[in-house]
Amino acid sequence: MTVRPRLTTTKVVDAALELVDEQGVEGLTLAAVAARTGVATPSLYKHVASLGELRGHVGVRLLEEMTSRFTNAVLGLSGDEAVAALMHAYRAYVTEHPKRYAAMPMDPLHDDLQQAAGMKLMEVMLATLRGYGLEGSAAIHATRRLRVIVHGFASIESSGGFGLPEGLDDTYDQLVRMYLDDLRGRS
Repeated sequence: MTVRPRLTTTKVVDAALELVDEQGVEGLTLAAVAARTGVATPSLYKHVASLGELRGHVGVRLLEEMTSRFTNAVLGLSGDEAVAALMHAYRAYVTEHPKRYAAMPMDPLHDDLQQAAGMKLMEVMLATLRGYGLEGSAAIHATRRLRVIVHGFASIESSGGFGLPEGLDDTYDQLVRMYLDDLRGRS
């Protein structure tokens, strides 16, 4: 008799992330996760109530991965060095995991399941910007600008949207410097 390892929510999310990495968000179905974990689809309902909830758990995991990566990137740094390290870590995550990043929740702060993980990620970004004296809405606007720059560039890059021969690293470094100049001008 073959003993199957006990299925947990963590293992369900692991299988979901494997599917996303291989097939993109479109490949994430309960039937595909069930097949990946070796159970019948109804068995998944002991761990997730719906595909929407599974996507929510996937979003939490992605937010936690990014928070960990960004924290490690900025640890021990401050000012321009910390912000540049954060921006480079963010870009690297997107380009290394484009299908995973496409599954990132766009507004986790307004989702009960994802709110805590979203706040932790936002706190890393806000803490990185504190050295510029930004508080309140100024800090939020600076965080949004950073997110737009990195998200836009890395999303276009990971989808192959930059076809001209000029070096992408050069362009990205220009964007980082432009953002840092903006931060210094505002503080």
